[in-house]
Amino acid sequence: MITLTEELQQAVQDANKQPIRLVDPNTDLEYVVLPAEIFDKVQHVFYDANPLTIEEQRALLVQVGLSVGWNDPAMDVYNELDPRRDCEESVEGKP
Repeated sequence: MITLTEELQQAVQDANKQPIRLVDPNTDLEYVVLPAEIFDKVQHVFYDANPLTIEEQRALLVQVGLSVGWNDPAMDVYNELDPRRDCEESVEGKP
């Protein structure tokens, strides 16, 4: 574990339990320091110990697609406009 410098201790105190943004001057990358109690509450959102399987991901994509209207017959026109379809037909020797 890293101990906070006096400068960081003051920043933490001034932040009053709010996240603090830090910048690495060598890389210009930003980091966020937040109280452990807040991290513990939100870490499951970012660090899932059981990621979705490919099948679960596909099922969610289908569900979302259907919920936004991809099953609407008016969307069928996009199947005909698919540029990959032309490539596949020419490779198979179809006009």
